Amino acid sequence: MAIQIDRAEVRRVAALAHLALSEDEERRLAGELTSILGYVEKLRALDTEAVPPTSAVAAAVPPREDQVRPSLSAEAATQNAPASLGGAFLVPKIME
Repeated sequence: MAIQIDRAEVRRVAALAHLALSEDEERRLAGELTSILGYVEKLRALDTEAVPPTSAVAAAVPPREDQVRPSLSAEAATQNAPASLGGAFLVPKIME
């Protein structure tokens, strides 16, 4: 049975993420999330016992060689920051 996501659940998750959503966005996201979870349910129904786990999909693409290139100075990197000190970004404290 597919999980049904309603607007109340979308509002709850949006509040956790500090997102402000319009009623139209809530309705659209409720439908999209319900569709995504329905697809996950279909995937769960598949027999994957014989399928080996994939640890790195990008392994098929060889990594490029590291190249030393000029980068921004600390002053240039922080020039548009709301707050900086000594070439570092200052951010609000989030943990006690």
